[in-house]
Amino acid sequence: MNISYVLLTAAKNEEKYIRQTIESIVSQKILPEKWVIVSDASTDSTDDIIQEYAYKFSFIQYVRATDQSKRDFASKTFALNIGYKYLKDLDYNFIGFLDADVTFSPIYYETILNKFLLDLKLGVAGGIFYDVYDGKRHKIPISYHSVGGAVQLFRRKCYEDIGGLVPLISGGIDTYAEISARQYGWKVRTFDDAEILHHRRTGTAATKLIRYKFRQGIVEYSLGYYPLFQGLKCVGRLVEKPYIIGALLRFSGFWWATFKKEKRTVSKDFLDYVRKEQKERFRNIFLLKKENI
Repeated sequence: MNISYVLLTAAKNEEKYIRQTIESIVSQKILPEKWVIVSDASTDSTDDIIQEYAYKFSFIQYVRATDQSKRDFASKTFALNIGYKYLKDLDYNFIGFLDADVTFSPIYYETILNKFLLDLKLGVAGGIFYDVYDGKRHKIPISYHSVGGAVQLFRRKCYEDIGGLVPLISGGIDTYAEISARQYGWKVRTFDDAEILHHRRTGTAATKLIRYKFRQGIVEYSLGYYPLFQGLKCVGRLVEKPYIIGALLRFSGFWWATFKKEKRTVSKDFLDYVRKEQKERFRNIFLLKKENI
């Protein structure tokens, strides 16, 4: 099988981190066929850094997205979809989305691509995630059948099955994509033999951490989470910083959106699938089957 892959990155004012991300890619044992980096109307030196590397490496393509008068959680998706247009004439089997503030070893993509070769039903894959701050690595809890949005790599057929990235104003675009993949019968997996270092604390790129935690609950409501499952998930997050309060804010965000009857933008089929899947996982937990949330 052809193991060629392409990457898309949307970068908004990432001058502090993007250089080391690019260095991680150009050092890969298996290089991408194409890497489209879209500057999402950056106002710092992000564009200059991207162009510097695009001049040196022919597989890197610089694109600038014009400013949007109204920014929301779908803005990143619009920028990525602009970049996607530059891939239409390429022959590849895997497509990945990469945030501009992560680093990893030179064999990261080789490791993940090999997972796809070993399992033809694997649709989305990635490695384990560590936030780096205060001079330490902090492992980010994630279910083994979920993949951090900063490094999601899709089998092309899977990506086309789900209709690509769908812009959701309320956010949760990465979660929506991987749930859609499972809905179409694809496996989604995080592998612990491939590590990603995220060089800022998750949730602090565009908003304060406290606001981010509350927002997570709203997103889970918008995606149709089963209430008991969401509550159990919050219990499991009590030990995450900010201790206790972060989980309570997440729980509060979910129920705030519930009582306000916020409009959901997902289809009924999607919502029904989410509820069915989460109820099954909820049952597995109480039957003491191996499960994490």
